[in-house]
Parts: sequence; structure tokens; C-alpha cells
Amino acid sequence: MMDRRTLLAGLAAGTAATATGIRTPARAQGYQQAFPELVFAVIPAENAGGVTGRFGPFMAYLSRQLGTKVTLRIANDYAALIEGQRAGNIHIGCYGPASFARALLIGVKTTAFAIDVNNDGTKGYHSVFYVKADSPYKTMQDLKGQALGLVDPNSTSGYNMPLFALNKIGINAEQFFGKVLITGSHENAVLALQQGTVQVAANSWNAPDDSNLTRMLNKGMVKAADGKPATVDDFSIILKSDLIINGPTAYLNALPDDLKSAIRTAWLDAAKNDKAAFDRLSDGKNQPFQATDNAAYDDTIKLITFVDRLRKQNG
Repeated sequence: MMDRRTLLAGLAAGTAATATGIRTPARAQGYQQAFPELVFAVIPAENAGGVTGRFGPFMAYLSRQLGTKVTLRIANDYAALIEGQRAGNIHIGCYGPASFARALLIGVKTTAFAIDVNNDGTKGYHSVFYVKADSPYKTMQDLKGQALGLVDPNSTSGYNMPLFALNKIGINAEQFFGKVLITGSHENAVLALQQGTVQVAANSWNAPDDSNLTRMLNKGMVKAADGKPATVDDFSIILKSDLIINGPTAYLNALPDDLKSAIRTAWLDAAKNDKAAFDRLSDGKNQPFQATDNAAYDDTIKLITFVDRLRKQNG
């Protein structure tokens, strides 16, 4: 598997750059000539094949709409997306809220312009803690000394919000659990729970029929104890967080204004212009994108700042 350093090197090699990593267009020259290719990067909440299948039609739509090739890059992890935008090699990034807040905190020159909207009109989701339904664990207190599976230090629902939610009920994860395992992805956290590597796992959850777990179950990725495909009834949620704002899509500040305007319009009009490609992104469970801005993530910055302090206290 490609590590983060290799991925970043590849991104850097693939893009001609100025000191900011962006070529500004010459006067009287359209952005299509100045940017024959745009790189759009996402963080893999599912395996690479699933991400490509979900985003492929949308990349074709964007390429037609913008009149320039839009290439999908699947970032190896959250940090790769942040660093790729900081280097100017990723023009548009699909962030989680915590990773976007982290990007702003470290000075990445990027602007949020679109946000996902759930089917019920809300613009958020939850972090949940799953256990196996047939386990003896019914409350978080039952799990003292057991193994907790988290996702990635830059994941909102898989790391930052779980630690915050635990702190609210008086639990310091490092002191309470026998082991805290960083699994690297939402899928890996579920699989670690299913395989018994951990006894509780944090993950993202929108609704009973819309979560990372339900997507995995629909693909037959999770097996029950008897080897048959698992169902949602094989898992129980023992703690659910407060609502987390959905992550934004953000473009580099250094892009020319006409290109930023075209990108923003393409996103906000996607459900109208190419409903099939838009619906593929969320299995038809989202309403059209809405506009957003960096200020919408001020509370998320406070969240990750809190978690940073917590991690320092734990050494």
C-alpha cells in the first residue's frame, strides 16, 4: 500500500507548480487553458473500488461542466489531503469537518464552498460506538479495560468526537480502556470489531439505514459468527454523540475567481444537471448541495483544539 509520503511525492510530481503550487492564468486566457486538469481528492471512508464507483460519474459530470479534465485522487489518509492542498497539488478537496478544521489551523489556504445535505434537510451526522449485539457490553462502563477501535486522528466521527463524547461522561479513553487502536479507516474499525480485535468501535452514523456500517453490510463486507453475511441487528450502538456538521468541499484560494465560480456553480447545480451522478454519491440519500463557508467550522476548530489539549495531558 502506498504510504503518505509516497502519495504526496506522486501528487507533487504530477502538477506543475509555482511557490504556491498553482499556476495563475495569463491575461485574456481562460481557466481551461491555464488548468487543463484539476485534481479532486477524497478521503476513503470505504475501499478504493467503492470510492471510484461512487465518484466516477461525478468526475465525468464535472469535466463536462467545467470544460477541463477533473481527476479523482483517493488520498491515503486525512493528512495526505491536508498536505496535498497545502502544497497546491490538490485543487479541490472533499473533507471531513475535523480534517478541514485542522487544515485551517495549520494555515492551508483553502475555502469551503459546498456542504452535503441529508435527506431530511439536516446538515450533520453522528459519531457512534458500536459493540457486537451478542456481547455482554450494554453500557460504556461495561467496557472498562477492553479495547477501543478509533479511525484516524484527523477523523471527526472516528476520533475527535468520540474522545469528546467520552470526556463528557467522565471517561478518559487512554486511562479507561485496556488498549486504544487506531485502525486507519472507518471500514477497518468495523472489521476490527467484527473480528474481535476490539470490543467497541467508533464510526459515523446518519440514520438507521444510512451509515458506513450499512454501506458495508449492503456490500457483504461484514460476516456474522456463522460466516453468513451480517445484518444491522448484529451490532448495537451504546453511545451516540451530539450532531456533527457535515464536512465541506473546499477549493484552493489561489485558483482564479472565474474558475472558483464555475466550480461552485457546478457543485450547487449538480443534482439538477446530472441527477444520476449526484445520487450515486450518497446512494440517493442526500438533498442537493448547499453553499457554506469557513466560519461554519468554527465550532469544529474548538473541538479539535480541545482534543489536542486532551492528548497532551495524556502524554
